[in-house]
Amino acid sequence: MSNSHGLTIGKLAKQAGVNVETIRYYQRIDLINEPSKPISGFRKYDSNLVSTIKFIKRAQQLGFVLAEIKELLNLGEGNCHDVKELAIAKRQKIIHQLKDLNAMKKELDGLIDACEKTEDTPNCALIDSLAKSP
Repeated sequence: MSNSHGLTIGKLAKQAGVNVETIRYYQRIDLINEPSKPISGFRKYDSNLVSTIKFIKRAQQLGFVLAEIKELLNLGEGNCHDVKELAIAKRQKIIHQLKDLNAMKKELDGLIDACEKTEDTPNCALIDSLAKSP
């Protein structure tokens, strides 16, 4: 694509559904390339970056961090096995996080129940329990 027909950073941001600072940040961390600046005028971004940025945002929604997304982008289309391995590892991490979150929920449920039983006393069971925790 000719640079003269590209998108300004503002138009790229709007089409991708992000703000300009997000694009600048992605450039700083080498997730996307910054086009060269012409002697006069504005940098022009390839319209294909819209789909790349949307890919980044969708991957973040699935729990991938930017370093992992960079790895996915570097692997690209022709490395399905490696991409699948990254996805399996991410899923395992999420399963572990869910177990931790469920344990935290269960403990909070118990603390809330203790609170409800001692609402009319001068001491809060939840505060007392947290203060005694190691």
